[in-house]
Amino acid sequence: MVVSPQALERSYKSMCLAIPGQVLEVVDETNRLAKVDIAGVRRNVNIGLLDDDPSGGIEVGDWVLIHVGFALSKVDEEEAIATRRMLEGMGEDYEQELEELRASVIE
Repeated sequence: MVVSPQALERSYKSMCLAIPGQVLEVVDETNRLAKVDIAGVRRNVNIGLLDDDPSGGIEVGDWVLIHVGFALSKVDEEEAIATRRMLEGMGEDYEQELEELRASVIE
């Protein structure tokens, strides 16, 4: 299947991004918040959705996919890096997502 650049651009603009980040520390066990590094941006994200993850929850060093301040799934490092490279290829849309992330705060 061949996808035109225009169709690809439309799909990028209408999709929600889940960006990979690496857990640096759990900062609030009660509220399930962890500090995560996302392409050099460090932010607190909620890891509570992964408490019942079959692989055993979240630990420092784990990679997670993040959307709107929530860790949605745990991924291995290889998948995280591949996802980040794909997102970087999106150019301006990815950069805008990172800028919005820099401006956001979850305490």
